[in-house]
Amino acid sequence: MSITQSPRGLQGVTAVNSSICYIDGEQGVLAYRGIDIHELATHSNFEECCYLLWCGRLPNQSELDELKLSLARERKLDPAIVNLLRQAPKQSLPMDVLRTVVSALAFYDPDAKVNDSVANLHKSIRLTSQIAYVIAAYDRIRKGKPVVEPHPKLSHAANFLCQLTGQVPSATAERAFDIALILHADHELNASTFAARVVAATLSDMHSAITAAIGALKGPLHGGANEAVFRILEAIDSGGTHPVDYVKGMLAQKKKIPGFGHRVYRTEDPRATHLLTMSRDLGATSGITKWYEMSRQIEEYVVRERQLNANVDFYSASMYHALGIDVDLFTPVFAVSRISGWTAHVMEQFEDNRLIRPRAEYQGPIYPTPYVLMQQR
Repeated sequence: MSITQSPRGLQGVTAVNSSICYIDGEQGVLAYRGIDIHELATHSNFEECCYLLWCGRLPNQSELDELKLSLARERKLDPAIVNLLRQAPKQSLPMDVLRTVVSALAFYDPDAKVNDSVANLHKSIRLTSQIAYVIAAYDRIRKGKPVVEPHPKLSHAANFLCQLTGQVPSATAERAFDIALILHADHELNASTFAARVVAATLSDMHSAITAAIGALKGPLHGGANEAVFRILEAIDSGGTHPVDYVKGMLAQKKKIPGFGHRVYRTEDPRATHLLTMSRDLGATSGITKWYEMSRQIEEYVVRERQLNANVDFYSASMYHALGIDVDLFTPVFAVSRISGWTAHVMEQFEDNRLIRPRAEYQGPIYPTPYVLMQQR
């Protein structure tokens, strides 16, 4: 493609070759290493998906058991990191804390100065365990609660919920969050993944690449849509407005409804199907169904009137709330899952690297524009 034909936002441009994630936006298909997301959500678990993303295939039982043990061994933080969490201002945004702490984790990583494939796999495992620990620990610290130590026998999903709430989750909650982690694990070359690969392409280190990814995820055009969804649900609940009337009011003011439409999918986001079910089931289990019911009414209206489908963010909002996750943690929780995909892409970038250096279409003053001497300005 000629530089003068560059599309805005690089839409439609293929930037890298990858064997990690397959998307067919027209058919609503998402697959990791060729395996459909519906099969993974039905039969797999997050640890198995990590192995699939990192190693290119599903593990056998002994390989999966070893990965679970490795994740458990790495589910720890240097005391200096915990102290850094305690020193962060209590009003700090959790995403800012996460970005800063992930960068600082490199100081205490035994493989920090090694950039080969073995070391990077170790760092991928370590960061996956540590990011979940950091988010849960910071939330408890800012609330004046004691940090909960991880349980070596719990799954990654159960450990996070336990460290966050202080209670071992129910089987329903554990499975719901485990599926959510699977659904969010990777999504091809989104903004945060591209940021990570650009950094990796300079032959920088894993922690720098992941810090860049977190910085990109913080932006409201990438992460944060499910937070915006729940803010709407809260406004509807507190104001006593009918959900459809509230949405009509937003549309009348030319406001976008968060959680609908997608840059890639032209049909239903395949992840939204599972999140809808989990939101419904968790609401029924807790006895608080209003969040799901409001969401369902909004979805039916927007699909009918605007022909826009719910995306991954829409039902994840009510589902995360049902799990006891605070609204400002929704985007950091995205990182608890996406770290698996980010690290897979960073490792793939290192395997066959070329510096990512696109061009810009110049639209400034015509060349040559003469320099004007000071006394003539």
